[in-house]
Amino acid sequence: MSSTGIRHLAFLTPGNYAEGAPLAGIEAALKLFEFGEKLGFDGAWVRQRHLERGVSSAATFLAAATQRTRRIELGAAVIQMGYENPFRLAEDLATVDVLSRGRLQVGLSAGAPLHGALLGNRFQDAAPNTVDFTHKRVGRLKANLEDVLLGDDETFIESAGGRVRPRVQPHAPGLIDRLWYGGGSLRSVEWAGRNGFHLLLGNVLSGETTDDFLQAQLGLIERYRASETGGRRGRVALGRVIVPLDGADAATRKRYREFAAGRVERTLAPQGERRTLFAGDLVGTSDEILERLRRDPVLPHVSELRVELPYNFSSGEYEQILTDLSRRIAPELGWRAR
Repeated sequence: MSSTGIRHLAFLTPGNYAEGAPLAGIEAALKLFEFGEKLGFDGAWVRQRHLERGVSSAATFLAAATQRTRRIELGAAVIQMGYENPFRLAEDLATVDVLSRGRLQVGLSAGAPLHGALLGNRFQDAAPNTVDFTHKRVGRLKANLEDVLLGDDETFIESAGGRVRPRVQPHAPGLIDRLWYGGGSLRSVEWAGRNGFHLLLGNVLSGETTDDFLQAQLGLIERYRASETGGRRGRVALGRVIVPLDGADAATRKRYREFAAGRVERTLAPQGERRTLFAGDLVGTSDEILERLRRDPVLPHVSELRVELPYNFSSGEYEQILTDLSRRIAPELGWRAR
């Protein structure tokens, strides 16, 4: 059995909604953030997705969340930089961080936009093969969040507001130290460690050296730690889909188990040319889930657990899952509610 020491508990919600009802879905996600804070969770994260029925602008959503919560960390996981302008995104994120009084956590990823070809000139301003979608684009966002003046000593901006030295505004002190990278390959986690990003680990990764998901994830943590420089030790948050049955009625328990059964096949072997590996979902009673978590070889290497909530569950089901997690499971792993 592993020895666990979870000190930080967060959840990630998809923020999805029914066709034609975005307000209801987004409002429900905001209420879930409030609910999680009341339960004592340390962090609440939202997925950012494009061309789907979900939160397409994490910064906008989290700006609203700053006015509905007071303590809980507010996270975005992950913002795909291929869709973003590093300067404009920096302004938006800094504004949200100021509104939250320094609670924002920003998860990022590199790569070409998944739906870029479909969007065509609705999105592209240049030929895709001329745009740098590599990690350098993530680095440009970080550079924009630094506390630096632009131009030389003689560079000023003149406006009705006055004569000022230019820099990205507002400046959000500390936000640059709360940037995360969603790492699923050895190359990506090495870049994250070398460039001072915290590390988000999820339920999908590349099986570069093994067919075993957990061993591959252990390898990612080892590579990340070995890549850190300057004595810095970044945060590592482990994501797992966890669905406890304890507080659910019989019909809901049946549906939870059917959900899990429908996703088992993808975990049995690497998928596709990239050898994508998927983690198994943890669905069962709290005792069953705890037994599996205590045997998870990755858990002893992290102190932060981020529970990934499935898509298309109801608000009541999400609340039941978070309640069981905070009362029955996380305390047995060492966590204490704030």
